[in-house]
Amino acid sequence: MTGWKAQLSGSQRPLLVGTGVTVAAAAALTVSLWPNGGNSAMTQQPTDPPAASPSPSRTYPMSTTPRTIPAVREHTPARGPGWRPAGGSRVVVNDADLADEGRLLAGELKLRYAGTGEARAGDVQLALTDEKAGAESYTMAVKDGRVRISGPADAGVFYGTRTLKQAVRADGAAPEGVVRDSPAKPQRGFMLDIARKHFTAGWIEDRIRELGDLKYNQLGLHFSDDQGFRIESDKHPEVVSEQHLTKAEVRRILDLAESRHITVVPEIDSPGHLGAVLDAHPELQLRSASGSAPQGTIDISKPAAADLVDELLNEYAELFPGRYWHLGADEYRALMVSNPEATYPQLAAAAQKKYGANAGVADLATGWLNDRAKLMRGHDRTTRAWNDGFFAGGAVQAADDIQVAYWTGKEIGAREPAEYLRAGREVINYNDEYLYYVLGQPNQFVYPTGQRIYEQWTPLVLRGTTPVSKEYDDQILGGSFAVWCDLANSQTQDQVASGIRMPLRALGQKLWDPRTPGASWGEFTELAQKLD
Repeated sequence: MTGWKAQLSGSQRPLLVGTGVTVAAAAALTVSLWPNGGNSAMTQQPTDPPAASPSPSRTYPMSTTPRTIPAVREHTPARGPGWRPAGGSRVVVNDADLADEGRLLAGELKLRYAGTGEARAGDVQLALTDEKAGAESYTMAVKDGRVRISGPADAGVFYGTRTLKQAVRADGAAPEGVVRDSPAKPQRGFMLDIARKHFTAGWIEDRIRELGDLKYNQLGLHFSDDQGFRIESDKHPEVVSEQHLTKAEVRRILDLAESRHITVVPEIDSPGHLGAVLDAHPELQLRSASGSAPQGTIDISKPAAADLVDELLNEYAELFPGRYWHLGADEYRALMVSNPEATYPQLAAAAQKKYGANAGVADLATGWLNDRAKLMRGHDRTTRAWNDGFFAGGAVQAADDIQVAYWTGKEIGAREPAEYLRAGREVINYNDEYLYYVLGQPNQFVYPTGQRIYEQWTPLVLRGTTPVSKEYDDQILGGSFAVWCDLANSQTQDQVASGIRMPLRALGQKLWDPRTPGASWGEFTELAQKLD
């Protein structure tokens, strides 16, 4: 969320020359032919040695690591011509489950997709294996004029095809040798606020293609807020904004995301940020003892409030098949006053009735979160909520399996990240200092830069600029870049796409590989331009 509070207040060899050639005799300048029909760059090659001591392995220089974003984590170099697309080259698979990946890669590299079969000279083979490794890991071997991309699951094989595509885009060829690669973090996301600003389905689909090439695996859609409700509803059409995505458009988005191994994570934020829903259901608006009505705040003491939100959650659980669901839970304005119990006595009475005499409004809000999580658990979803929706102490605690989307330390209820981690909670990093792109830059937000993420941020930096202890690294599941549209008309869709381009690339690098990047920011930027 974006902040109510601010509004309220190489091997050992003999001597080699630069091209990797042994200085053993006078050298002749020759052109090496690629096995699949192309020509390599001119290289220095030795004259024919005596028949008794041939040196064919020294015809080529030692290969260099393929240039990709994110960078591959391990490459074993070798001597050889590498591989480049050529006439007659094909993409083949060893399992029909890889047909989609095979067809996509063939179209991108202008090759022929030949279905299941054995690879021959010049081909790319995609293969599922029974190796014991993570589902997103892969191996890419370039040898004998062929490429073999393998992994234990189709997601990893897909990421291998992204590496091949980028290597060819960057340098015209995939270098000889073996890449072994896998992500450091299991959740690598981009979140888009489509509630405050309508984004077209085509624009979202373009972002999915971009995210897929960068090896992201989540797209968050925050589609309900005070300013709009942006996806067609059959159960409650009265809450839907005039500009919205149809369910048919959403299904096309979901199909494209699935083809890129991206899970779409929906968010209906409650019990705050429900203004668009309450515009159609004013009878559920929270009112104080004096009659004031804080924007977007539903009265959680009313059973009809839970019924309405649950009907929406059930409806969209049928539309979105992904594993994850975001429940919001932040910035409930009943808890953003000095004395919630006195200001909203109906909430205090409901809390005491349900949870005992010592319960307060925060307990009622936590119970609301737990009830929604229980509902989504019935749909086999893993839920998450914003960190300021988790309250310390009290009669009721948030369920242990709700993941913490940590975005800020500025809001009421927000605590230091280590408090959540010490409690054993799993956390996703949405740090608003680095990863929040808020249109119009209100409330002291500044558009984040890719360079700052690339040079300063790591997943351990959950709040501000200070990292938490490395002992918590495994509990930090990953991170997400977030676009919030507080001042929706401040930028067009195209301006947003341009503004988030390098931050997305930088974040993708830092979530994939935990090491300090080997390339400078200038080199990284230059490569990004070449890959686009």
